[in-house]
Amino acid sequence: MKHEPTLFLVDDDRAVRDALSLYLGSKGVRVTSYSSAHEFLQAYDPDRPGCLLLDIRMPGMDGLELQDALATSGVRIPIIFITGHGDVSMAVRAIKKGASDFLEKPFDNEALLACIKKAMAQDIGERQRERGEADVLIRFQQLTPRERDVMALVADGHPNKSIAKKLEISHRTVEIHRRRVMGKMAAESLSDLITMAVACGVHDIKLGRDPRQPLRVSGLST
Repeated sequence: MKHEPTLFLVDDDRAVRDALSLYLGSKGVRVTSYSSAHEFLQAYDPDRPGCLLLDIRMPGMDGLELQDALATSGVRIPIIFITGHGDVSMAVRAIKKGASDFLEKPFDNEALLACIKKAMAQDIGERQRERGEADVLIRFQQLTPRERDVMALVADGHPNKSIAKKLEISHRTVEIHRRRVMGKMAAESLSDLITMAVACGVHDIKLGRDPRQPLRVSGLST
């Protein structure tokens, strides 16, 4: 991974920032703290994995507004909200908008650490999934138009004989294309290939298409 997973702590209370940074640092958590939502937005690099520990009530832009701003910008980072006694209803709204968790003050440090580990694992897993899908799309671009046709029909459950008839090619040619597709896509099984076909949008765009015409996927070159 390019960057070490980081906990981004946003709280206007310096004493809270210092105490949490000291405790979490002693537990091996990399912490970068900010005194306001605006300071965080100015400094945050979306390529850095991790999670956000965010106070709901802050002067200026509050935690919920920061959550909305990140969502509007397309930034998906797990958020753990820190809430006061009267903020539970706000925290519930935050959870409905996709927050990972919320902790009501005063909270148990071990519970906080568990929430952080879960959120970081979630972010790392999501980033790995996205990189995997990007690699699949790159491999898909290397297929010829006919190989894409074969991939679509194989993923849809058609046997070689049926594919040959639909594409007006020989059974032997289908077998050759099928082997090439499996190799180029690095698919170890039919289920792998189906998953890749879904990631490439094959199932959504092939409906109603003349199977003798080259497959076109939005956003991908042929």
